[in-house]
Amino acid sequence: MVVLAVTWMAKAGREAEVADLFAKLTAESRKEPGCAMYQVHRHRTEPRRFFIYEQYKDDAALEAHRSAAHFLQHAKKDLPKIADRVDGQLYEPLA
Repeated sequence: MVVLAVTWMAKAGREAEVADLFAKLTAESRKEPGCAMYQVHRHRTEPRRFFIYEQYKDDAALEAHRSAAHFLQHAKKDLPKIADRVDGQLYEPLA
């Protein structure tokens, strides 16, 4: 299992557009055979801050996600125009 935790900050006034893009990414990512979980969260008091928690069965599944057409379009092309990636960390479960 590979876990990816990513934080994005929407540019001022672009929060709704970012949420819409994440809805598209969520729907498509969850269809991937190696994706065990893809959940986007929005900060309670900072509506511009988004946190994505992703689980993949292995490194190959994560790489498949990163090369998927929907990821390349939405996360690599569209999202950086309206948000900034703040942090991204890879984790492995202890047990």
